[in-house]
Amino acid sequence: MRFEVKIRDGPARIGELLIEDKTVVTPNIFFVNTSRFKAPNFADILITNDNLKTEKTTLSIGNGAFSSVTDKVRGELSVSNYLIYPKDLPKELHLRSVKYNKNKNAACCIIPAKKEVVDDILKENYATLFIVANAIQLFFQQSKFVEFITELRDKIGYQKTIYLPSIGDPSSFALLSYLGVDFFDSTSAIMAARNDTLLFSNGYYNKNDLHEIPCSCPSCSKIKEKPTEMSSSEMLQHNYCALFNEIKQVRNAIFFGNLRELVETRVAASPTLAAMLKILDQNHYDFLEERIPITRKNQLISTTKHSLERPEIRRFQERVLTRYEKPSCTKILLLLPCSAKKPYSYSKTHKLFRERLFSLKNPYIVHEVIITSPLGIVPRELELTYPASRYDIAVTGSWDEDEKKMIQTLLQRYLETSDYDKTIVHVPQAIQDFIVDLLKNPIITCIDTPTSKESLDELSNVLTKETSRYEQVDPSKRIYENMKALTSYQFGKKPAEKLLKNCKIRGKYPYQKIMHNNKQLGMLTKERGLTSLTLDGAEKIAASHKYWVEIYDDFTLVGSVFAPGVKDADKLVRVGDEVVVVKKGTVCGVGVAQMNGKEMKELNHGEAVKIRHRC
Repeated sequence: MRFEVKIRDGPARIGELLIEDKTVVTPNIFFVNTSRFKAPNFADILITNDNLKTEKTTLSIGNGAFSSVTDKVRGELSVSNYLIYPKDLPKELHLRSVKYNKNKNAACCIIPAKKEVVDDILKENYATLFIVANAIQLFFQQSKFVEFITELRDKIGYQKTIYLPSIGDPSSFALLSYLGVDFFDSTSAIMAARNDTLLFSNGYYNKNDLHEIPCSCPSCSKIKEKPTEMSSSEMLQHNYCALFNEIKQVRNAIFFGNLRELVETRVAASPTLAAMLKILDQNHYDFLEERIPITRKNQLISTTKHSLERPEIRRFQERVLTRYEKPSCTKILLLLPCSAKKPYSYSKTHKLFRERLFSLKNPYIVHEVIITSPLGIVPRELELTYPASRYDIAVTGSWDEDEKKMIQTLLQRYLETSDYDKTIVHVPQAIQDFIVDLLKNPIITCIDTPTSKESLDELSNVLTKETSRYEQVDPSKRIYENMKALTSYQFGKKPAEKLLKNCKIRGKYPYQKIMHNNKQLGMLTKERGLTSLTLDGAEKIAASHKYWVEIYDDFTLVGSVFAPGVKDADKLVRVGDEVVVVKKGTVCGVGVAQMNGKEMKELNHGEAVKIRHRC
């Protein structure tokens, strides 16, 4: 039994579990197959206590063992059924189960749902499939469940799979996959059918409460009577279809990189699931952030309050406050509203603002910062970075209290470390109402709407007056400081200083090159919104001991760096980061991380770094 990750989307992943000569794609469902409950024909993998002759991948439970029926030695994957103890039984009873899990070469391992014994059971256990016994009992204690699963995933690492028996239905598959769970089973479909209940992606309904036939699945399509006339077998077949359709929906979402959006849609119908997502976001940020990519091609869709807690948004906010440094030559803060089109400067609205700004004799003394939800504040220099470059929200013109509080907190903290002589506020009245009290003697230029002629004229008048008080800032100096601000956000302040020391910036925004004595060190591009390094630039970053990947001395760098060749990696590395590849302390390549630093060290397969330049 061997597992290989193929596609990542946060903690969720599409993988391939190889059992003998058969491959099962994850996340997936173990369909129960017994004499009473026959698995559907479309099932990818069966779980049974019968000896079956089938082409399907089959796992067998029986005689105190959980094993693949294709194994020559029955029990090679064995885990005793006696391990399945309710989580609330005494700790001593759970500890008795440890002796059943001492086979380091076992392919399966059952973990009692008891937090206190996780470490003992997992110590040096090389199993591929980890089963959480009595997870269903733990599931309804949201905080403990989320804590248990995140800790379990941290302990077993990235190369193992997790199976939750008797947990998972169409409404919860997305969230559970987002937590890092790989396998579920069809128990929920069977239990629901026995209780006259039909499963859907937005919850479940008793057949007697339905007004009409619920869907057009093969089972429901045959029903010509009212839903109340559906038999148990017909309901079971509907439920099987609902399970299978949703797990495919989850895999598609992972493939396209928008599982989080699906999660927020699904949890909206369940207070239990919504609570779990909130607990996960608020209490386990480090778990999520480690696994969330630094860049993304598709949009971040923000339509619920859960979006305010997204880990990539929180990471952006924290970097603005801790890494980013405003251009030192700027003395006037100009607060602006966001725009529907991203990046902001490509929108009609911001083109109007910038026309007025760059008609001045001294425009580079002004620093533009955009007020927006769900990000809070976005300095102009970061408008190309994800998620600032790719997000969309429902615009109503009104702001709820959570959004107000978030923006107020971020703006206040930002102003504590970023000093300005003047602040000009060119935002709608609705935003003015909750930010002006945080500002020292603000000058308000928005009369009605930010883009009206009256407001724009007032903005021009105020900018002309205020900017004329200062010595003119050289454009090349401001462009240099803009690049420094961006690279500080990307690599940190000290690496940015090393990279840009004695450099000049060439090219037209958003494609700008970092040049040092006619050597190119890096380049900003609109597509990534980050600086891509050359080998010369990689030397500068390597000197700061950040964002590095070390390969083995006998590893020959020809194409990409694969996980087996990684000796060590910076724990700060995230998927999408620009990284420096070193061997024997010498830079030998530079490229983009395809795994995070921890995963690179753990896995023994898969592309770790996509190389751009190599020695």
